[in-house]
Amino acid sequence: MRKHAIEPIVPAIMRSAAFCTAVLLTFGVSAASAATLSRSMDVKGSPAAVWSVIGPFCAIKDWLPPVGACIEDGKARPTRTLVTKDGKAAFVETQTARNDAEYSYSYAFVASPLPVTNYTSTIKVTAKGDGSSTVTWTGSYTPDQGKETAASEALNGIYEAGLAEIKARLAK
Repeated sequence: MRKHAIEPIVPAIMRSAAFCTAVLLTFGVSAASAATLSRSMDVKGSPAAVWSVIGPFCAIKDWLPPVGACIEDGKARPTRTLVTKDGKAAFVETQTARNDAEYSYSYAFVASPLPVTNYTSTIKVTAKGDGSSTVTWTGSYTPDQGKETAASEALNGIYEAGLAEIKARLAK
């Protein structure tokens, strides 16, 4: 059986690929890896009562302190544009899933000033069984190369501020 002309050089190609991979990993040259975050807060009220406050897609303007305005396009799969109170930044987000019976919705960034790509998030309310509920906000994203800390700090700050405001509004 006759050997193909490339067969003698395959081992050399494999060694070169392994060497290049090792060099890239050694010197930290790699794509940023996906990150996740999850924050929860217990709040007063049944899931239905909590959902009535946070469930509408544009209600986020009422419980996320930096948001000054929310404009929703009204489509079956809505897109909202959030504008910060100072008017200097805007986020465009599309709702990707919604289950009012389970008190949850998911959304994804279409455009954002944050140093992330592939951002998706879910907000969910669950019963605690004592007349109160837990609001859980989870997200996953890929931080921009070299901006991992900035992305994490920004998103954690957003989640914590939003959950604290939800708790304060429901405590009244």
